[in-house]
Amino acid sequence: MKFFCCFALIALFIVNSVTPVLATTPKSGFAPSSKSWKEADRILRKMTLDEKVGQLVHIGINARFANQDSEYFQDLKRHVAENKLGGIILFGAPLYETVHLVNRMQENAKVPLLISLDAETGIGMRFFDVANFPWNMAVAATRNPEYAYKMGVVTGREAKAIGVQQVYAPVLDVNNNPDNPVINVRSYSEDPQIVADFGTAFMAGVQSQGVIATGKHFPGHGDTNIDSHRGLPVIDVSRERLDRVELLPFRTAIENGIASIMVAHVGMPQIDPTEIRPIKNALRVDAEEGAEIVNESSPIPATLSRKIQTDILKGELGFKGLVVTDAMSMSGLTLYVTQEEAGVRAIEAGADVLEKPADVDAMLNGLKEAVRSGRLSESRIDESVRKILAWKEAVGLFKQKITPIDRIDRIVSPKDSYALADEIAEKAVTLVRNDEKILPLPKDKRVFVLGVSNGFDGESTSQSLNRFMRENRIRGGSVLLQDNSSPEQVSRAREMARNADYVIVAMFGRVRSGARNSVGIPDAGADILRGLLSQNKKVVGIAFGNPYILGSFPELKTYIVAYGDMSGLQRAAGKVIFGMIKPSGKLPISLPGLYPIGTGRTDF
Repeated sequence: MKFFCCFALIALFIVNSVTPVLATTPKSGFAPSSKSWKEADRILRKMTLDEKVGQLVHIGINARFANQDSEYFQDLKRHVAENKLGGIILFGAPLYETVHLVNRMQENAKVPLLISLDAETGIGMRFFDVANFPWNMAVAATRNPEYAYKMGVVTGREAKAIGVQQVYAPVLDVNNNPDNPVINVRSYSEDPQIVADFGTAFMAGVQSQGVIATGKHFPGHGDTNIDSHRGLPVIDVSRERLDRVELLPFRTAIENGIASIMVAHVGMPQIDPTEIRPIKNALRVDAEEGAEIVNESSPIPATLSRKIQTDILKGELGFKGLVVTDAMSMSGLTLYVTQEEAGVRAIEAGADVLEKPADVDAMLNGLKEAVRSGRLSESRIDESVRKILAWKEAVGLFKQKITPIDRIDRIVSPKDSYALADEIAEKAVTLVRNDEKILPLPKDKRVFVLGVSNGFDGESTSQSLNRFMRENRIRGGSVLLQDNSSPEQVSRAREMARNADYVIVAMFGRVRSGARNSVGIPDAGADILRGLLSQNKKVVGIAFGNPYILGSFPELKTYIVAYGDMSGLQRAAGKVIFGMIKPSGKLPISLPGLYPIGTGRTDF
């Protein structure tokens, strides 16, 4: 089988515009061959109902070392050997432990497992100590889709090296709602065409390596203000608007050969008004403890809607690849249907792969009972299983399902990967406002860094920026404030800020799915910032995450957007602040009431 291996991409730009126009549209010839379909048919004819149903369900794991006698190992082995599951999605874990554990599970799998990974920022999104690229919005801020393609190539190559055959990326959501608590910088832009151009470029890069790319979250998760890990978002828009905005990137990706689409837990009442109601004793798995759960009657989620999956995605858009659900453990689904019912209704709607159930056994039992009762025909199960098997053959799983561990450190995270991540970061950092003309800051003054984080990662959150300051012998020190910071830490931060000549306020309002404060910053840090601004202190604000945060501090006179907390973005922001590089990024989104899309100063 020949894979799409060459991609020519030329970015043309109109002066002062951030919308790229691709001179060569990326096409992907990556699909199962006739041989793949024949092999799928051969295997399918010999499968029992239990084996077929198992192929539809893929579990999620955070891998770790586990003795083979341990409960953890034996439970995972039971799912693979007895429940005959079709695949595993990998979450945050050490790399070698993950590959070793997956190899053990592949040894126990009669049909090879399809291994998938959220890799929106490369495999570093889930694995420690490997190259982690900037978020998509930062990539789009470069205005160069070739970076998305190169990033896709690296992501596909490194995924393949660690035994991953399917990448759950690119994000094709159009982030046209500044209050979106779960997509935000994961999206390329609020402009559908920018999302289409960059997302399709990334897809082409991934699939050039023989790895399945997955566009998500169909039919669009950008115009939401509810996190689907905590409730069911509703996008109440017309079909005309859906075609013009949300569907444009998906349509483009489908036309250019994307192999898989992930369907979201979002309700669209003007597309499918079927109502669902919360159930008693609902599971609440993916929401952070203490996070508000949005629990009310709603239009049916796309994951359970035949109108959205079969009629629109497969029918009107002509998609023939793998249809994957978003995690079946998310509150946007579990509040309304049991796991037994959820799997059946998703397959009825048109899904092929049921990702990450909250209760694997319950979902499997529900599917089997639906076939036995005649609610689901076995031919409908066969349709999805045949597709899954064909793709497994296409990615080479029937030839080699065990990943050679001794090759990983020759392929994953070479210097070139880090260099590309750093190059993207330096081109992405966006100077939005420099009204006081205090940039670049002098290195011989006392510069205090006030880090304000919505997470609980401690000093590691801002360590790259702090290291940059030390390496460049910039005096002033730093304090990081989080929701759990003590009064003493807050007092110390106030005092150090008061004594500094300049204050850099590093705002780590990062996307934290299912969290209480998913893109904002804690009150203690926000109060200090407001106090500094009221005192006319010379402050540089940097958004290491949520770019819209300027709306909460409109009086901030110097504002930089770095779009994420990755090491390369922290170093690049430091270089801009102290004049080591010129800013060149352009906002791929607008800051409502403040700045339009395309804003970005290129001088001081």
